[in-house]
Amino acid sequence: MEFENISKFREVGLFVVVALVWGASFPAINIGLESLPPILFAALRYDVAAVLVFAFVAIKGLAWRPSTIDDWILIGLGGLLLIGAHFAFLFTGQQYVTGGVASIVLSISPIVTPVFALAVLPNERLGVTGVLGLAFGLLGVGIIAQPSPEALAGGQLYGIVLLMLSAASFALGAVLTARMRTTLSLVSLQAWMMAAGAVFLHVTSALHPGESLSAASWTPEALAAIAFLAVFASAIGYLAYFDLQERVGPIETSLVNYASPVVATAAGWALLGEPVTEATITGFAVIAFGFWLCKWSTFTWKLTGLADRVRFRRAFRSPDRVVVGSNVYYRD
Repeated sequence: MEFENISKFREVGLFVVVALVWGASFPAINIGLESLPPILFAALRYDVAAVLVFAFVAIKGLAWRPSTIDDWILIGLGGLLLIGAHFAFLFTGQQYVTGGVASIVLSISPIVTPVFALAVLPNERLGVTGVLGLAFGLLGVGIIAQPSPEALAGGQLYGIVLLMLSAASFALGAVLTARMRTTLSLVSLQAWMMAAGAVFLHVTSALHPGESLSAASWTPEALAAIAFLAVFASAIGYLAYFDLQERVGPIETSLVNYASPVVATAAGWALLGEPVTEATITGFAVIAFGFWLCKWSTFTWKLTGLADRVRFRRAFRSPDRVVVGSNVYYRD
């Protein structure tokens, strides 16, 4: 029982760490964008993060060298979609919105994932609750975007479109890599994806007409933003995320997508004075409801299993019970 309590405490701790560092990354991005071109900023973040994660792989003595074609394909897809395009769209789009809004729009990624799964993976089905969940997710984004001449003139609508593309890139990457097998550990694979993503971002930045090293201003705030995003949000955040996923599974871990926007909104308000509007709160609630609808059957199954375990434990402690294997019998 004591071991189980320690394990639960660690799971909660990992969840809190991921929610905090990923939530705080959004105001950190806004701080860095004041001095750095967005795509170059993202590239520098993953330069440092890749070095740190490769160092962790070396210290742990994990296998690090890709040995199959599938390894390289997986690294390429992950670097392009999960890191490169995802963060190019994110950093560019966040120039036009607050960190809280950006984090909430990105939380639609788990909702649009089944749509790509339906198109790409065999034997995938999107039920009624999945369709409703997608509809509520898009409705929530619409509430936040508030399409109007004012939003269009201020660039907010353009920024939200870019953030939607960021979420779609991540969802597509997650689907395309879901069934692929690799000889590498998750940590080694993540290090290679970060390195590949950084290369993609540097090439994109070099080809972008509005970006150059001369446009960067290396202020202490910009350097601090790069350090925080690389060390905490990327290296520590991803390691904690995958550790949590191995312990509790992908469904529970995906709930961090709905805890980090709360942190992002609160941090943006406290550190940068970013406004928290009723539309933002309402849109987040609608998106979260859409996510619940998409995962309705899984949550129902999880809750049923939890209730069964609780009933079994209560029966196990009863003085009138007899336990044989996993069956419980009561004395008449």
